[in-house]
Amino acid sequence: MPKGSEELTNARKEEIINACASLYETVGFKDITIRDIGAKTSFTRTSVYNYFQTKEEIFLALLQREYAAWTGELEDMLLRCEALDAEAFADRLARTLERRVCMLKLMSMNLYDLEGNSRLENLVAFKRVYADALGAVRRCLKKFFPAMGEDDIQEFVYSFFPFLFGVYPYTSPTEKQIEAMKAAHIDYAEYSVYEITRRFAEKALRPFEERSL
Repeated sequence: MPKGSEELTNARKEEIINACASLYETVGFKDITIRDIGAKTSFTRTSVYNYFQTKEEIFLALLQREYAAWTGELEDMLLRCEALDAEAFADRLARTLERRVCMLKLMSMNLYDLEGNSRLENLVAFKRVYADALGAVRRCLKKFFPAMGEDDIQEFVYSFFPFLFGVYPYTSPTEKQIEAMKAAHIDYAEYSVYEITRRFAEKALRPFEERSL
């Protein structure tokens, strides 16, 4: 780690992550290099290695930031809402995910590669933020659906989070993928991030709303 203040180190890391996020809006993971990322920062490309040793570490840090932002929205919902039925909660939950397309896109990638090519300290930092997201969802379920027991909450979490890994591919197919599905005679139903996540959450939580009545 280079010498300097913690504020400078964090600012440099944030600039690198911002550069990565900007490129990722239009370029795929495999086509982005550390050289590309470094070229969009205010310092030299080789300086990037002082903060991240691999491209995967940068992308993992971006995913970590996305999870933290999503968790913040869930915590805000907990503070602002006293009670929500299944429809209202599903609506708000889906809205938070509608704003986290970058997170969903990153989740659809091979996390084994991102995690496997990151140092342990970076992976631990990511897992802590991921745990915060899990905890926020659990607290929402406990507050808004008191009929849910611990096993019910665990089952929802273990269904919902794996489901999220497939949301981006299902809602953002490429023109080539759409053409291939048509050629293969596969019925393709177009859904937005909001629509697909709202329907999933509402359907899963409706039974617990009825139990609470």
